[in-house]
Amino acid sequence: MSAPLAELDAPDRGLAAQPGDVVLSVRNLVKHFEVGGGLLGGPPALVKAVDGVSFDIRRGETLGLVGESGCGKTTTGRCILHLDRPTSGAIVFEGRDLTALSETELRQARRRIQVIFQDPYSSLNPRMTVGEMIEEPLAVHGIVPEPKARAARVRELLSQVGLAAGMAQRYAHQLSGGQRQRVGIARALASEPALIVCDEPVSALDVSIQAQIINLLEELQEQLGLTYLFVAHDLSVVRHISDRVAVMYLGRIVEITDRDSLYAAPQHPYTRALLSAVPIPDPALEARRERPVLGGEVPSPLRPPSGCAFHPRCPIAIDECRRAVPDLREVRPGHRAACIRL
Repeated sequence: MSAPLAELDAPDRGLAAQPGDVVLSVRNLVKHFEVGGGLLGGPPALVKAVDGVSFDIRRGETLGLVGESGCGKTTTGRCILHLDRPTSGAIVFEGRDLTALSETELRQARRRIQVIFQDPYSSLNPRMTVGEMIEEPLAVHGIVPEPKARAARVRELLSQVGLAAGMAQRYAHQLSGGQRQRVGIARALASEPALIVCDEPVSALDVSIQAQIINLLEELQEQLGLTYLFVAHDLSVVRHISDRVAVMYLGRIVEITDRDSLYAAPQHPYTRALLSAVPIPDPALEARRERPVLGGEVPSPLRPPSGCAFHPRCPIAIDECRRAVPDLREVRPGHRAACIRL
């Protein structure tokens, strides 16, 4: 059995592709939801779930997208998948802007973008066997037209994710949580994707099983040249699997850089506070380290603060922070942060 995440050494993972080999480019992504209103209510209010997010992911790398609950990271992933239609912005995947495609064109593009969901039980159809679920995308996309060949491909995919061929006859309720998530991964692999959005894929699993799934994702990436957007709130998990990390707060990216730079020298005060909450195994270091304390609660996306959204909780905020919306700018080589104090 693989060791728990806390016992694994973070692998030395450099950028897996040359600069310019970009598989996904997100530019000024905005997603607003209308809430309230109706026949007897007033005008609907806007929830600014994602408010101007931009990033690139190079082919073969993993970008970790982290932040507190409600920061917009899952909505960002859903917009890339077009499970939620973006309000505005561009999502360029393999050279094509997904927001400008017709339904037919989008259906074809979706084969190359897949998702691994957070809850491995609710994301599986309880009325279908494991084999039927994995076989479905092979038939729908015409990847393997012949039924016998599809059955063979299902067995191959099950083996690839560490499951026995006999699992194809089982139903989701007959599997453990880790086995269900492996089925979800096999189903995602069936359509031969270039990009997989991993939406908190291990947060519902035991720690020892988390390590196994993370190791599996890394092995599959190396074997198949996959690209991941890894959405998570657990910074220790993100540290093990990501090449670069983007930190979100209230619908915006506040810091983005390579993994080692982020954990060794975080620049944004929000990132510092997040990292200070991650326990260190060494009791002596844990006792000595600085712990920035954030005041208040995360503001409502219905009524975001003026200026920098983080200023009501920021320990270094000044008056200008209440007025100016900071740009995400380079503060060190390859390291961008959105803070006027840097």
